[in-house]
Amino acid sequence: MLTIGDKAPDLSLPNQDNVEISLRDLEGKWVVLYFYPKDSTPGCTTEACDFTAALPSFEGLNAVVLGVSPDSTTSHQKFIAKQKLEITLLSDVSTEVAQNYGVWQLKKFCGKEYMGIVRSTFLIDPSGKIAKLWSNVKVKDHASEVKKALESLS
Repeated sequence: MLTIGDKAPDLSLPNQDNVEISLRDLEGKWVVLYFYPKDSTPGCTTEACDFTAALPSFEGLNAVVLGVSPDSTTSHQKFIAKQKLEITLLSDVSTEVAQNYGVWQLKKFCGKEYMGIVRSTFLIDPSGKIAKLWSNVKVKDHASEVKKALESLS
């Protein structure tokens, strides 16, 4: 698992519009990189809507918000349209980036084991280092918690 102070693993993934977004292109900005399991599920919808509502505050702090899931770009487009999201969603269909960040893990549900995303958020500083991280995120108030951390660090 990554820790505070580690260089954030680079990523290059397509966003909802099939435009490649790379971490190296965002140097000089704070990056809120949050991993979530699946588009259009209750917790993921709440989290995405909360980050969208807080987006002006994040932008005012020189930060971009990127959500990452294994869903396709088409799924992201539908999710954004349905929920009127304004954040950028990245498609990690191969789960390679999720694996690099250590959030693709064995999960258990109803007695079944499977691989999936452990809801996690990484706050990456303008030099590309992990400034703060949250694992096994509880969705309620998470976006405001991330915003408070960013305010205290920037």
